[in-house]
Formats: sequence, C-alpha cells, structure tokens
Amino acid sequence: MSGSEPGGSARLDAGEAKLGPSQGQGGSARLDAGEAKLGPSQEQGGPVVALTTYLDRAKFGVWDARAGLLPAQYIQSITAAGGTAVLLPPQPVNPQIAARVLDGVAGLVITGGRDLDPDGYGQEPHAETDRPDTTRDAWEFALLAEAMRRGMPVLGICRGAQVLNVALGGTLHQHLPDVIGNSGHRAGNGVFTPMAVHTVAGTRLAGLVGQTCQVQCYHHQAIAEVGAKLVVSARDDDGVIEAIELPGEDFVLAVQWHPEESPEDLRLFAALVAAAGTYELARVSK
Repeated sequence: MSGSEPGGSARLDAGEAKLGPSQGQGGSARLDAGEAKLGPSQEQGGPVVALTTYLDRAKFGVWDARAGLLPAQYIQSITAAGGTAVLLPPQPVNPQIAARVLDGVAGLVITGGRDLDPDGYGQEPHAETDRPDTTRDAWEFALLAEAMRRGMPVLGICRGAQVLNVALGGTLHQHLPDVIGNSGHRAGNGVFTPMAVHTVAGTRLAGLVGQTCQVQCYHHQAIAEVGAKLVVSARDDDGVIEAIELPGEDFVLAVQWHPEESPEDLRLFAALVAAAGTYELARVSK
C-alpha cells in the first residue's frame, strides 16, 4: 500500500490511566484525562468502532519491541465524529475469533499499512512491493468477512481499500509509476500528497463529499480489476481508482486516500459513526 506511517504505540495496559469525561481525543493510543473536551454524544458514549493496526517494531519509553501501532489521527477522527475507538492488533485468527471480537463493536475501520501479499490476488511480487505481513492480511480478511456477514458498517482506508477489493476477488496495480508514469501519489517517504478526487454521481461517497474533494494521498499501489459487486465511486486526474463501495443499504465504503490526515473534514468518519449508531440500535432491538 504505502509503507510505514508514523504513529504511537497502541498498547494499552489495564489500569494505566483513569479516563474521565474528557476521554475522547488523545495524542497517542493512550488517552490521558483532560486532553480534550467532548460533545454530548461522546459524554454519553458513542458507538464503539474497531480499528485494525500495524504490528511492527517500535520504540516507546525505555523499550524497543514489536508493538501494536496506529497513528493517533485515526483515533482522534473517530472520537471527534462522536464514536468510541478500540484497537484490534494483528493476531492469529479463525472465523470464530473474528466473530467473538466483533460482538462488542458496531463498526470496523481497516486502516493503512504495508502492501498486501500479491499471492492473494494471483500475482508475483513486484520489486517495489513490501514484504508481506501475512498475519495482518489474514486477520483483516477474517474481520472484514465477518463484518460484512453481519451487515456491520465498514470503512477502508488506503490499504483497507485494497483489502476490500482483494477480498471480493479484485486485483491491484503493484506499482503505480509503472502504470501512470509518475510517482505523484507518493512523492516521498512520509510526505502526503494533496490532490483532487472526483466522485461518481449516485454513489454513497458522492452524497457525502460532493462532486470533487481535496484529499491527502500516500500510496504506490491501487485497485486494478474491481472486486465482485463493488463499484468505483471516485477517481483522480490520472484515472486512478481512489474509492470503491458496495451498493445497497449496508455501509461498506473504502477510499485510497487518508481522510484522517484532514482533521477539518470529518464527513467520512461522521458517516461511519452514524451508520454504526444505527447498526447498534438495530442490534439492541433484536
């Protein structure tokens, strides 16, 4: 997808901090009391949205070890939109584990990260393709399958869009510069590229963000053949697919860009949290 992104440790030890009324937004995965003021919906406890994470080596405190990681912007985006974020680090999985994990949440975000294993869509690895994290791949495919089986709202971000596409039988361009002749979607390590994307009329995405919106991109791969039942909902000026979605009532939407890097524009996260709230109410009423 994009290579490593900066982020704090997602490891949360029980009893590490007491969280009071201001527990919504934090500068890292550990949320300290008093860091942010919350609106009424957050004070009451918004719908719980799960986010997948990296499992990579990191330095924190006096330690240098493998850890569950996620940039804090993802968490802040969920809480700012009125939800409650929980993290799901990669681990060995089967359908039963995925089902049990999702019993406690009302929405799922499949986040950015390294490239998917190209074996999953029938290709040999390109020289520029990351070494795969097969544990994370399997974890996210299992969570996605179970979430979609339940009709749970799903938002895919960057790698997450590729997970959705490959899960439904689609393929990827492994290195965009070979296809479009430029590296504008990932101009440099750790540098997001601002660009315009153009939505497809009548799609869920178009209803949320309008005909054109400015986004932050950081990816060298993209969707090639679109997976079964999915529709393209946005492209950029190079013709690259920048968003896909599943038509119908269920909220299943994925974007190739990084909406968490545009904190002034919470429309996608707000839509996900709203859909998660509706899902939660329907589940409780059964």
